[in-house]
Amino acid sequence: MSGAVRVPGARVSLSTASTYPETCATTFEIASRLGYDGIEIMVWTDPVSQDPVALQGLSDHYGLPIVAIHAPTLLITQRVWGTDPWPKLDRACEVATAVGAGTVVVHPPFRWQREYARSFETGIRELEDRTGVRLAVENMFPWRARSREILAYLPGWDPVGYDYANVTLDLSHTATSGSDALAMAETLGDRLVHVHLADGSGSAKDEHLVPGRGGQPCAQLLERLAVRQWTGNVVVEISTRRLRDRADREVDLAEALAFARLNLAAPAPDRP
Repeated sequence: MSGAVRVPGARVSLSTASTYPETCATTFEIASRLGYDGIEIMVWTDPVSQDPVALQGLSDHYGLPIVAIHAPTLLITQRVWGTDPWPKLDRACEVATAVGAGTVVVHPPFRWQREYARSFETGIRELEDRTGVRLAVENMFPWRARSREILAYLPGWDPVGYDYANVTLDLSHTATSGSDALAMAETLGDRLVHVHLADGSGSAKDEHLVPGRGGQPCAQLLERLAVRQWTGNVVVEISTRRLRDRADREVDLAEALAFARLNLAAPAPDRP
């Protein structure tokens, strides 16, 4: 039948980073009310984000699965769970297992973490084999200062050419790095398991705009994933921290969800 629409297999979840500075508990409540399918937990200083029992309680209460744990490997979370990166990833995998999340999102090492960087590719594979959790390494971007690029990540900010079995594609980061998001997705193939849905204008700042408000091919990427019958996780990760109040924040979160739903619906193949 011509004109039929395929129901997408990918779920649309909300990152707790999208509601910062709101708490994890508030994020669950908002996501449930707006109709999101799940939650990604950004581990940070909120004690609930570090507590698998509390997280599971929220998941059960709101009927929202936790699809991923974002390990505390950002600059602002360097001291969460200590400063040694490998124990952080071990603990992130433990929390993911406890709450039924199949994925841990991790950033590549910073340049000054030389020992960690040296064993990063091998260590990621070994940790995945040992825990059964997918560690989806996220694309980052070069830092820029006064028209100079600073290579802040080792072995590199672009995961495409490295031996990672699982990758997270962040569309705000592709804007900042000037990368071709569609080409990256195509090259990654089945290694692409997780998408952080956001947008960016191409400035040196990591903007995390609502999808559709920047210059990234957000709609085209979602459409291509739908055609592929991709079943990974689409996670809305936008910045709402500068908005005046919760009502304004929820408007942006609802718009991002509607954008994802609309563009994940692909035409079904014509039947003879």
